[in-house]
Amino acid sequence: MIVIEDLHKTFKGQKVLDGVNLTIPDGKTTVIIGPSGTGKSVLLKTIMRLVDPDAGRILVNGVDILELGEFDLNKVRRNCGVCFQDAALFDSMTVGENVAFPLRMHSQFSEDEIAARVAELLRVVGLSGAEAKMPSQVSGGMRKRVGIARAMALNPRFMLFDEPTTGLDPVMSNAINTLIATVSAHINATSIVISHDIAGAYAIADFMAMIYRGKIIMEGTPEDFRSCSDPLVKQFVEGRIDGPIKTVF
Repeated sequence: MIVIEDLHKTFKGQKVLDGVNLTIPDGKTTVIIGPSGTGKSVLLKTIMRLVDPDAGRILVNGVDILELGEFDLNKVRRNCGVCFQDAALFDSMTVGENVAFPLRMHSQFSEDEIAARVAELLRVVGLSGAEAKMPSQVSGGMRKRVGIARAMALNPRFMLFDEPTTGLDPVMSNAINTLIATVSAHINATSIVISHDIAGAYAIADFMAMIYRGKIIMEGTPEDFRSCSDPLVKQFVEGRIDGPIKTVF
């Protein structure tokens, strides 16, 4: 379980996280939604400790990871699979080499075992036989699938997805959301998804949280969000222009 307590982060005088409190349920998929610029991706980066907060605690199975040194922190990170917004593939490596990278870095598998594992991971994400392709030769949706396969490589306990459907058409967005649900079940992971995709959130989330101006303003099930009467939440999930969330053109 991941427990976030009173998390604060300021960049150049601008408060991005303003006392975030959130418990991520174990073995479930949690989707964190909210307008652009309200701290969603920064929150995800603090959970990975790519960014250190100014104050607060992040407990992973009862251990405050903000107090860990680099050696112990890396042991925690090996239990986390991360799929970045742009997939963050190595352009100089083939698809197969990208997926194999964490296995070569952090496992004792032989090359034959790595090849078999890569083939299995690509099969799970629907890319069987794509090992020899370069990232430049595949579509945006396929790159995201490769990123998900690489994130799964070490059978992580936690899967973190940063805006996985950004830039994709509705059909591919639905395919990626379905894949996230499949992958999370396949490796029995606790998943955290940062998303603007409300329909996708409703489809895959066991639990949802909305962040606004650096604070969690609501958390609950998808049904709780569908029936919520709070003006901020209602405006965002319905995508309306009129309301307390101001749109700047």
